[in-house]
Amino acid sequence: MKSERNGHGSAIAHHATPHPQRAGIASARKSTDPRDYQNAPGIAAVMPKAFPDGFVVAEHRHPRAQLVYATTGIAEVFACQSLWMIPPHRALWIPPDLPHAMRARGQLEMRTAYVDSHAYPTACPNQPRLVDVSALLRELIVRASSLPIDARPAGRDGLVIQLMLAEIEWSPEQPLRLPSGQDRRLARVCDAILSNPADQRTLTEWADEVGASSRTLARLFNAETGLSFSQWRQQARIAAARPLLASGRAVIAVAAELGYETTSAFSTVFRRLTGMTPSAYAKLSDSA
Repeated sequence: MKSERNGHGSAIAHHATPHPQRAGIASARKSTDPRDYQNAPGIAAVMPKAFPDGFVVAEHRHPRAQLVYATTGIAEVFACQSLWMIPPHRALWIPPDLPHAMRARGQLEMRTAYVDSHAYPTACPNQPRLVDVSALLRELIVRASSLPIDARPAGRDGLVIQLMLAEIEWSPEQPLRLPSGQDRRLARVCDAILSNPADQRTLTEWADEVGASSRTLARLFNAETGLSFSQWRQQARIAAARPLLASGRAVIAVAAELGYETTSAFSTVFRRLTGMTPSAYAKLSDSA
């Protein structure tokens, strides 16, 4: 699995993103190093960056707040002992200096806005928060990602940045709490389940895999995550189901992909953990 240990550098072979030359759009190649955006002039600057499937950015933090948006693929962000799945109709607000890690699910194309802490209202949350991405907000983020970072946006470009921040609408959707724990054996099991939520191995089989007794592994789950093995796996599966449903996948297909024997079993768990049926969630996402 590829990783970016310090949260910087280039995720794929190219080190910058080319942009077509037209009025108001930078013709030069643009940096994909987050450090270059922390003191950029203006109230916000947007970085375009691509990540291959499975790429991991280790825990890191930034002086500026972030609005993390994926135009293609799904970004998994781990912060505050929670897993945030970010499909293309959502973005994630991350406050400044908040430790977080990320993993790409599928080929991931991201546009991340780094926002000056003095530029946004004090009403902005001090914890990660999902944002509903309207068609207008999407176009503003993409447009802003083409602007140069070495000059303060002015005129129309400045208005694009201001409107992008004004268009942010907080989503009521909350993440599923999925703490990973510190024990390396527990972390190995958690990471494997997140990579393949449909894995049907039992607690005993996982214990054999990581060199622990089933009793030890069960104790680690309860002590370090506050959840039993079964509860943790259910949370992981439902977290993975959300972006699939939001993308328009049929409920029966999502249930099968995540290892449920019946659609009704999947629907029961989904409703218990989210407060709505999978079909209702999909319709809610369509209207976002």
